[in-house]
Amino acid sequence: MGGKQLSVLVVDDSLLVRKQLRGILEEQGCTVLEATNGSQAFQTIETSQPDLILMDIVMPEQDGIEALRKIKEVKPGTKVVMVSSVGTQSYLKEAIKIGAYDFLQKPINAEAIHRLLTNLRKGECGA
Repeated sequence: MGGKQLSVLVVDDSLLVRKQLRGILEEQGCTVLEATNGSQAFQTIETSQPDLILMDIVMPEQDGIEALRKIKEVKPGTKVVMVSSVGTQSYLKEAIKIGAYDFLQKPINAEAIHRLLTNLRKGECGA
């Protein structure tokens, strides 16, 4: 068996981005959950325990930084990877301070996701 199947919550207000990420993640053998903003993401993690959250920084209603802060308060062990486009460097510093696991630059490619999942799986095995 190739390790346990990871469940990943994709949080992005863009349907296109969510579809793209779902495709890449499912090819990598992940179960995918989706949310369109930070508050929806928070509701989702209350009912399910994703192994990983890929979260956009700039979203309506509740942005990624705010959601990260809230998630880390309630479930500190949750691994959250911030997804950002160019020009959100200042947010990234803030996200790392709050406890983001990593960050990915948009547009996201399959290779970056693969590397992230490999590291995550290694971490799980080493625990």
